[in-house]
Amino acid sequence: QESFFQDIDTLQKYGINMADLKKLKSVGICTVKGIQMTTRRALCNIKGLSEAKVDKIKEAAGKILTNGFLTAFEYSAKRKQVFHVMTGSLEFDKLLGGGMESMAITEAFGEFRTGKTQLSHTLCVTAQLPGEDGYTGGKVIFIDTENTFRPDRLKDIADRFNVDHDAVLDNVLYARAYTSEHQMELLDFVAAKFHEEGGVFKLLIIDSIMALFRVDFSGRGELAERQQKLAQMLSRLQKISEEYNVAVFVTNQMTADPGAGMTFQADPKKPIGGHILAHASTTRISLRKGRGELRIAKIFDSPDMPENEATFAITPGGIADAKE
Repeated sequence: QESFFQDIDTLQKYGINMADLKKLKSVGICTVKGIQMTTRRALCNIKGLSEAKVDKIKEAAGKILTNGFLTAFEYSAKRKQVFHVMTGSLEFDKLLGGGMESMAITEAFGEFRTGKTQLSHTLCVTAQLPGEDGYTGGKVIFIDTENTFRPDRLKDIADRFNVDHDAVLDNVLYARAYTSEHQMELLDFVAAKFHEEGGVFKLLIIDSIMALFRVDFSGRGELAERQQKLAQMLSRLQKISEEYNVAVFVTNQMTADPGAGMTFQADPKKPIGGHILAHASTTRISLRKGRGELRIAKIFDSPDMPENEATFAITPGGIADAKE
């Protein structure tokens, strides 16, 4: 597991001094790959880094990392490090090809009461359980934007899987984000945490990704800026997931399209965040309500899974299979 990412401190051998590395760490760049994932312009904006220093850092990082291409065969061997976090429902897992995939962003959207937050809570517990293909389980970070996180809920779910309450709660790091900027800053902390405890964290949950952007930017006039900020945040999430091999799960809200009444769209509601969010998510799942406790998940967009549906139930013990 240690070999998954290279610590930024290895750059000392290439003549980069400790003070400069500290500056990089202060903005959440803790791995050599993190340097490759950051543009020169962004590095120059870090206080105390001149262009000459940035060039030197980039050059040193280039020596450590082999740039360029792999054969598909080599890449497929690398993909073996990908793991899946189970959802608690076998049907749902099958739909996703095993569960929430690591090194990817999985987005679930739906109206209120479609089970998004329940799914988030269940994942907090299932991510800690050993799973298939040698998955060992690990810690979870939960970023809450709507104040819907309930530790007591985790206890109920822990009971279902027969695991100790305190242990489960101890393994979940929780943060409440109040503005979209705060949400972005928390990601720096997340990166630092993933780096500090390498390979310990397996899942990052954001419930919900768009809520604060909806509040902080209003009207068409601020839409372009909102989408830019959103794009930066999602790009950061994607990089974090690949850099530290963690699964990222985000929930998203819906909007009613007021102009859709005129055209004959079957479903005028659509997920918010526009194309930016649509392209950033690796897998998108749409959730809708079924009878009673039943919910239906549908693959909306995925690079490798077909567009099927799965029915699951919301139980006191979290997400489970629907009883026939």
